[in-house]
Order: sequence, then structure tokens, then C-alpha cells
Amino acid sequence: MSSRIGGSMKRIHLLVLLSVLALPFAAASASGSGAGTLVVAEVFAAGGNSGAAYANDYVELFNRGAAAVAVDGWTLQYASAAGTTWQATALSGTIPAGGRYLVQLASGGVNGAGLPTPDATGTSNLAVTGGKVALVDTATALSCGTSPGSCSAVSTVEDLIGYGGAADYEGSGAAPAPSATTALARAGNGCTDTDNNASDFATAAPAPLNSSAPAAPCSAPPPPPPGTSGSAGVDVDVQPVLSIALDHATLSFPAAVPGTTPGPLPENVTVTSNDPSGYTLSVHRTAFSPHDLPLGIGVGSGGLVAVPVAPTPDLLLATASGASASGGDVWATSVGFVSPLPVVPSGHYTATLTFGR
Repeated sequence: MSSRIGGSMKRIHLLVLLSVLALPFAAASASGSGAGTLVVAEVFAAGGNSGAAYANDYVELFNRGAAAVAVDGWTLQYASAAGTTWQATALSGTIPAGGRYLVQLASGGVNGAGLPTPDATGTSNLAVTGGKVALVDTATALSCGTSPGSCSAVSTVEDLIGYGGAADYEGSGAAPAPSATTALARAGNGCTDTDNNASDFATAAPAPLNSSAPAAPCSAPPPPPPGTSGSAGVDVDVQPVLSIALDHATLSFPAAVPGTTPGPLPENVTVTSNDPSGYTLSVHRTAFSPHDLPLGIGVGSGGLVAVPVAPTPDLLLATASGASASGGDVWATSVGFVSPLPVVPSGHYTATLTFGR
């Protein structure tokens, strides 16, 4: 490939943009008409017991979708760990996007604080050691629950959590058992739903919220913890017309996903941070193969800086920093050839870009 096209020198630029995304865990999911939109966000099962934080059991629902959902005619149902007899609590009203809905259930004693005003009440007495809670879009009682996946396969089940010693659950395993001072809380402030109870839920201090709580829509991927880093494999195509294109690639924390199909469209890097002091994005590059390209690097509209032909294995190309933004910030990183243009054969090249604090 000549270093001149039409007698003129040309500079090549490559825009790199990766989206910070959470990778879903592949698992069996509840199959209701709105599966994945309304979910069980928190479960407290020791209401009124000795040392209990609250006087009643409760289940908090959350709308992780983008539109309001009416729950008139729906029920929240509970069955023991191995049982198939389900107790139903009627629901009513509408839950807005990002909204909460508190269902107050039975009390096992006189201990603990009172709950916020519930949006629905029932008499189910949740067992601390294990049980099953299902969100169902009809009033018909379930009869499933003796084996993993049996309730998730029911078309009216919108969400299911099996915890402790439960015989049925979503995904690879049940959520852990709660205690008198801990509830089961869905990750990502309720936004995470990989249809795997074992990873979607963890024990945490109970924090019941009702429909009066401010809406918190899942409009953006949950921000990565401060200080995390990761890498993504990308492919670069060098064409005879001296243009290069980057594979579409996604970067998750902490796992990386290789690029897929090369394409001419520019990519972007979207960074979200939950560090109130802001963050720094660092772009590193490893040596290209089979040839190492003398590259330049610029951040945003900044000028290009020469990159040596034989860089160190982990070469810092550029950094960008800024205050945190709830929806994430976009940094366009320009990578291009510097003059004089090298003679590089057309072909497919690979590189690794790493990002971190």
C-alpha cells in the first residue's frame, strides 16, 4: 500500500467508543407477559421476631422498565421452601417507571419498627430459613415449586425468588437466607435482573420503600464501582484507501467482550462512575500484530502525539477526566497515523485497549 493516494498525503483517524455495559447471565427466566419489567426488589422474612429490624414481613416491588405498569388483578404469592400451596395477596394500582411498591405481610411477634405505609397488605408469614415469592399477573394461585424452574415456566409468573432452602428458584441457585437484621436486596438498586436468584440477590440491611419514594428509573447501566478496570479486544482493518475501522466492541466491568464485525462507523467510549469526585479514563495499547503501526493519539479535539513504532507492551496512549454524570460521559479518543505515513499492507490487525482508574 503506497503512502500517497492521488499524490497527496492523508492522515487517518480512528475514533474509539466503547459502551460500559453489564453482561447478562444466561439463565431460565420467569415467562409472564411483562417478564423482567416488574421485579421483586427486596424481601424481609423475620418481621416481629426476636431482634427483628421491622415488625412485619414485607416484599418490595420495583418497576425497572421504561413505562408505568398497572397491577390491578395481580397477586404477590408465597409458598414454603418445598411446598406447592401458595398464599396470594391482591395488588392494585399503577407502578411508574422506577417506582416502588411495598407489600406488608404477617408479623411473628411484637419486635421491630413499623413499616412505611404499605401499598398492599397480606397475611403470608414468610419463613426465614427458606421460601418462594412469586409476582403473578393473575389472581389464580400457583401449584408449582417442587423443582428448579417449575414456576419460572408458568406463563403468568412475572418474577420469582427462591431463597434459603427453596426447592424452586430462577437460574443456577437460590438466593441466600435472610435473618432478623438482614433482607434480600436485588443488585443494582433493583435494576439488575439476570434471572439468577443466586447472583441477583444478596443480604443487606432492610430498607423498605413504598410508592411515595422518588422514582429511580433504570435509564442507564448501573455505574461500575470506583477503581474498576477492564479491557476489550478490538480488530482494525487497514484498507488500500488508507482508512481504518474498529470492530464494534463492548467493555464490561470486570469482564471484556471481543469485537464482532468490522465496520466503518466510529465507535464511542461511554464511562459511568459512581465516584462523586469524578474519574479518570486511561487508554492503553498493546503492540499490534503482525505489524506494529506508528500511531498518533489525541483526546477529543486535541492534537496527535507520536507513538513509537516499537512501544512497550503496555503503552499509555491518552487520559481524560471529568466529574461524574448520572447518565455517563462520552469521551472520543482519536487514534491516527502521523506524518510521514507508513507503508502498511492492507489487512486485518488486532489490538487490546484497556481502561481503568
